[in-house]
Amino acid sequence: MWSYICWSNVSFQRISQVGKLPYQVLGKSCKPIPVMVLGVLLAGKRYNIIKYMSVMLIVVGVALFMYKDGKSDGSGFSLGSGELLLLTSLTLDGLTGVSQEKMRAYGMKAHYMMLMMNLSALVVMSMSLFVTGEIWEALSFCSRHPEIVPEIITFGFASALGQNFIFITVSEFGPLMCSIMTTTRKFFTILGSVVLFGNALATRQWVGTAIVFSGLVLNDRFGKTVKVEKP
Repeated sequence: MWSYICWSNVSFQRISQVGKLPYQVLGKSCKPIPVMVLGVLLAGKRYNIIKYMSVMLIVVGVALFMYKDGKSDGSGFSLGSGELLLLTSLTLDGLTGVSQEKMRAYGMKAHYMMLMMNLSALVVMSMSLFVTGEIWEALSFCSRHPEIVPEIITFGFASALGQNFIFITVSEFGPLMCSIMTTTRKFFTILGSVVLFGNALATRQWVGTAIVFSGLVLNDRFGKTVKVEKP
């Protein structure tokens, strides 16, 4: 999971550097696809056709909603380092879902999963900080700006609280549902600003909104996989 987080951050940074906003938006919105595909191929998951359709509708709707007109450089598609890192990030996202599915199969609970993930991240990140020497830079920065320490502590508590809900979702409903929720999170944040503050949306964004809600309703009504009881 640490590898996925690292590669994800790097990939979007590199995509921003090369200026390919359509690919960045597409990468941000299509995370449920590798989770679903690799879950089927490697974790033995099975979904009905409605599930595939609803996920595709959500992905297309979010991509339409998040895309900003006039931001592309118009240079067309080129497979550079940013695009390769983005593809690697999405692949690792799917493999993370596979590992979570297998942990669920063993009956691993949400908070134990969260504990193991954070302990693993602590070990890996501590080694990385000492090897690169960034630990001393961080300590020096905090000593020069002690007012940031309460902010770091607050960030840690907020992160732990957010992770709590993420891992409960993964444990109870599966990584695909968690991926759908995190994909539509920013969509609902912007949509909430429209309702609360009266911000205007373009016609394309309203179309994207309708597509997303169609996918969510379709998934809720008909996308559930029926479990067959063994005799």
